[in-house]
Amino acid sequence: MESKSGFMKDTQILSAFQELTPAAPAPQGDPATLDAALVFDACQTGVVLRAVLFVEVCCSVGVVFASRDLLDWVVRVALVTGGALPGTLAWLLLACMTKRVFARIPPVAQYTAAVLMGASAGLYGCAMLAIAGLLQEPPWVASACSGALLSSVLVAALVMRSKGRMPAHTSARLAELQSRIRPHFLFNTLNSAIALVRAEPARAEALLEDLSDLFREALKDSGEPVRLAHEIELAQRYLAIEKVRFGQRLRVQWALDPEADDALLPPLLLQPLVENAVRHGVEPSAQGADVRISTQRRGSIVVIKVTNTVPNGQGEQGHGLALRNVRERLALLHDVQGQFRSGLKDGFYQVRMEVPL
Repeated sequence: MESKSGFMKDTQILSAFQELTPAAPAPQGDPATLDAALVFDACQTGVVLRAVLFVEVCCSVGVVFASRDLLDWVVRVALVTGGALPGTLAWLLLACMTKRVFARIPPVAQYTAAVLMGASAGLYGCAMLAIAGLLQEPPWVASACSGALLSSVLVAALVMRSKGRMPAHTSARLAELQSRIRPHFLFNTLNSAIALVRAEPARAEALLEDLSDLFREALKDSGEPVRLAHEIELAQRYLAIEKVRFGQRLRVQWALDPEADDALLPPLLLQPLVENAVRHGVEPSAQGADVRISTQRRGSIVVIKVTNTVPNGQGEQGHGLALRNVRERLALLHDVQGQFRSGLKDGFYQVRMEVPL
């Protein structure tokens, strides 16, 4: 199944995609284990950006009540930001560093600790301004109360976001299953197995085992992230099934980086992309198509690419339901740290993903 020839080079396709900025490294450990007891997670880039923006907006609105004119408002915003920004970053850093500790305590204790950390962060920001000589009479109590209030609102927003992921994930998973487990795939696979039963029983047995593994994975009720290595194994089983059907029309090349195997993906994320490559590259063409799956670790990110040749005159691949589903599920797991792009250029169609490691 694996081709050694260099029929498809990344340089032919990458020019169609702007290089993405490397994402910040993800926290170490097993996210599935931590998230089971953690009510909020401050270790994501998107959370940091939103938290800073939220605090800045609150400070900007708050100082309006004490400002005489626009210039006075700008000066006061700059002064408050000098204390609020270090306090916010200190809260986020401490919340991220104590993530494992938080995961071991009850939810009520997590809320309480987060609010107390917010009050401490407010005092820290006030102390920074006092040390710099910018405050003659530091408002310690007001700073502590403001920090506690802002942190409680932020934690509430993070908890609501975490709870909102569950129905969205369930809906996305159902749509993914409907678009992936199609009757014609099962029908074609069983027909291929029947044709092999007498002539090549060993191949027929291997084919049915691959089919069984695919459906077992599809019908699992777990929505926890899985390793990239596991997704690659499922994609290989799927392509082994399709190889029996298409023969030499399906030419597969793998370029896998072992250092990328530990990247986490939503379950069954890669298989629909590989299936799309077969449906829109191999099926419509009498000559078949070349399919390349590559993974590469680049520092703290992993780049995953699925590329296939397309028949002459064929435009964008399919109606985009599977691609849209993959993009949404990737965003649910990795937020702004997960990147997804797809495009067609010079007879090659490529889907490119970047995920944190």
